[in-house]
Amino acid sequence: METAEKAVHPVHKASLHRRVLKLMGNRFEFSVVNPDAAFAENCLDAAVAEVRRLEQLLTTFSETSQTAQINANAGIAPVPVDAEVYHLIARSLRISELTQGAFDISYGSVDKRLWNFDTTLSALPDPEVAREAIKLVNYRNIILDPAKQTVFLKEKGMRIGFGGIGKGFAAEKAKNVLQQKGISSGVVNAAGDLTVWGAQPNGQPWTIGIADPDNKHLPFSALQLNNAAVATSGNYEKFVMIGGKRYSHTIDPKTGMPVTGLKSVTVICPNAELADAIATPLLVMGLKTGLHLINQMKHIACIFIDEQNWVHTSANIRINAT
Repeated sequence: METAEKAVHPVHKASLHRRVLKLMGNRFEFSVVNPDAAFAENCLDAAVAEVRRLEQLLTTFSETSQTAQINANAGIAPVPVDAEVYHLIARSLRISELTQGAFDISYGSVDKRLWNFDTTLSALPDPEVAREAIKLVNYRNIILDPAKQTVFLKEKGMRIGFGGIGKGFAAEKAKNVLQQKGISSGVVNAAGDLTVWGAQPNGQPWTIGIADPDNKHLPFSALQLNNAAVATSGNYEKFVMIGGKRYSHTIDPKTGMPVTGLKSVTVICPNAELADAIATPLLVMGLKTGLHLINQMKHIACIFIDEQNWVHTSANIRINAT
């Protein structure tokens, strides 16, 4: 009786393939794990194309984008938009409610001449002047019509922008494209707002460093993650010192004044869009209120670093500083 020989196939070791480029005005880094280099490059092309597509929808720097059309019709008429833009705005409004207005996409209407975070800023503006500069910032004046899928800004001069949620949204959508193409492990890093899934080529979880607020090139801690997202918001890159006190470039949309007291907030959760959108409002809300909010939510954790470099974490996470 003859026995059939088993075919011997070479084992292709999975390797990491990376693409780094500027998208949405920020540094995007895509990393995928796959043994087939040509297939991996094809998948990376698709992920980049997806982010470029979203950029054309959301940018405020093009008169033809749907965001620009919404802004141009502020106080005039509702604007029909694509489903993904409509639902992104709807989710943004829910986060505004959740954070009591600390997150607000209508921040695009603020008078940016008020703040110039460079060496020339030597004094705080008058609180009345600050309030005047943010008079059009009010997420409650963004009116959605689910039946017609339209967006209407009630006040003339209002503007929306997706600077606080767009990178996380794009990272999540790029991840979905890669997964649909068969990439079972990878990282999409949108200027520090990142999402990871699967494992490294050696089978270990992805290791994500959290920047030291006093030296952004050095991590103060590292997390091992699988199927999770991380976003950090802080004042370590843009701030001014006035009267011996550090003022962040992050502005409280309810007062028009810069936030103080915290150097950075890092959010860990399953979704990059949520991590991106929740990190900055936690900085605005402050330590006590921010921790109280996160401790009431499932599947989300946060790490605060205050002005004295003390580390505070939500109840569901423990870290060891490096």
